[in-house]
Amino acid sequence: MQRGAAQNDAPMNDDLPLGRRTAQPRHYDPSALRTIERRTARHEMGIGESLPFSGEDVWNAYELSWLAPGGLPRIGVLTLHVPAESPRIVESKSFKLYLGGFNRTTFESARAVCALIETDLSRETGSAVRAVIRDAGNGPPFSDFTTFCLDTLSIPVKCYERTPDLLTTLGGTGRDAVHTHLFRTVCPVTGQPDWGSVAIAYDGRLLDRASVLRYLVSYRETADFHEVATERIFVDLQAATGAMALTVDARFLRRGGIDINPFRSTSHTEAPNIRLPRQ
Repeated sequence: MQRGAAQNDAPMNDDLPLGRRTAQPRHYDPSALRTIERRTARHEMGIGESLPFSGEDVWNAYELSWLAPGGLPRIGVLTLHVPAESPRIVESKSFKLYLGGFNRTTFESARAVCALIETDLSRETGSAVRAVIRDAGNGPPFSDFTTFCLDTLSIPVKCYERTPDLLTTLGGTGRDAVHTHLFRTVCPVTGQPDWGSVAIAYDGRLLDRASVLRYLVSYRETADFHEVATERIFVDLQAATGAMALTVDARFLRRGGIDINPFRSTSHTEAPNIRLPRQ
């Protein structure tokens, strides 16, 4: 049965395929998609209907294939832009299963595939999702963060569960921009590690950079989905800095051929779709 928006009232569907043995759809099947409500985690963070940020989740899927008329397989790199204000996110394993159904389905063109994916994902998330399909050799460009790398700091670390109290201020105000490649969380369903890199930029009470690194490393054993972890970082940093200008750009490594990159900012800047060297 197709799962539409009206059926997604629970914070997390009890039939998520994540962590379960599941059959791969043999043909295009939108009923494979499952969703998770954003509001539950946001309510726990103190975020109401009025979001303190704008942004989007950028998904890059490297295992997209379909059949051209005549049966010849086609491949492409799919990029999704899911607005942060969407009421729901799509569970990643269900999305991989959904994409797998395209493997034996015939489409006239990549444009037709893209339009169908946009329609299905917009319906399931409750917001307008933008999809782009590029040639396999023309995916997101390789780049890297250009800000100060916290990983060069040599500091003792003892805490591996999210601890906002680790953030300490220096007593003044100003701007800073830093990043780390040491970020890790664990999947709240399977317990498997999710590796990533996080860049932050803010204008507010200046934070001790060592404390920022300790704080980000404290997520190492924290169970959160990518989008939730990124929003927690935003909320914690905003509370610590009082920043009127704040951006958190999180870029996670691929799982199942898909990388997910949540971007949250006080500005309405479009998320940069780059591919870090580790991705």
